[in-house]
Amino acid sequence: MTHLLSLREYDADTIHSIIRQGIEIKNSPEAYYHAAERKGLLMLFQKTSTRTNLSFQSGINQMGGYSVVMDWDASNFSISPIQYEAQYASRNCDVIMARLKKHDDLLELAKYSKVPVINGCCDKYHPCQALADLMTIYEVAGTFTGITLTYVGIHNNVANSLVAGCMAVGIKLLLVTPIINKPSWDEELMQKAFQSGFVEKVIDLPSAAARSDFVYTDTWIDMEFFYEDHYQDEKKRRMEKMLPYQLNRSNLAGHLPYLMHDMPIHPGFEIEEELVESERSIIYQQAENRMYVQKALLMHLLK
Repeated sequence: MTHLLSLREYDADTIHSIIRQGIEIKNSPEAYYHAAERKGLLMLFQKTSTRTNLSFQSGINQMGGYSVVMDWDASNFSISPIQYEAQYASRNCDVIMARLKKHDDLLELAKYSKVPVINGCCDKYHPCQALADLMTIYEVAGTFTGITLTYVGIHNNVANSLVAGCMAVGIKLLLVTPIINKPSWDEELMQKAFQSGFVEKVIDLPSAAARSDFVYTDTWIDMEFFYEDHYQDEKKRRMEKMLPYQLNRSNLAGHLPYLMHDMPIHPGFEIEEELVESERSIIYQQAENRMYVQKALLMHLLK
């Protein structure tokens, strides 16, 4: 059975196929109104969500299927071993999308599920976001060949899935990541990445931007802790460390790459406010593409 847990599972042909299908669905949505007729998507949420929740619900519903949204903490997943709940829950749906805090819990869910499991975001990977990112790059550039992307921010789950995706399709990825989110670090992945020749660590943003067709940033603060008292010292540390790496006109130093952000945005922190709405911003296109590429992903898993 095929799952999507990190993006490392998919080769270049599979990623290309899903992205081309996503673009086709975006251009002709009416042709896919019955593509998931009466198929059920269970959506398990342990973390808050806007884009993942809305895009998956809209996507499956627009293709003639239906979604059931379940709060992990309000269900028996929170009080019983995952293996038992997974075996029951997966008998009531055709696909499970789970947005969980720990990657290990996601692996346990996939191990015992009787249907495909999609990682809707965990502490280690965010593969659905990376698929939408790659679709957006392909849509704008028309190719992956010869493309250079800079990711600037915390090395986190988004960075990991971008690394996996860029290696697979042959995009050159420059990482400007002065802070590593320790739960996210994947030593095996990064060893392969640096050996591949497609992934490179760069110290400063201006030099990376000068080489890039696209520059991508992400939040510096773990969303579930943004307003928590216990996280304020770490929040302050990150702000002080990361402000020199803000995506702004000064750090772009006259270069005009396309600008990306996976949202939610904190203007004035990871990105200068005026860049969010600038003509080189493809942020909303990137967010919109979550639904289309996830429709294609659902079709791939349901087939």
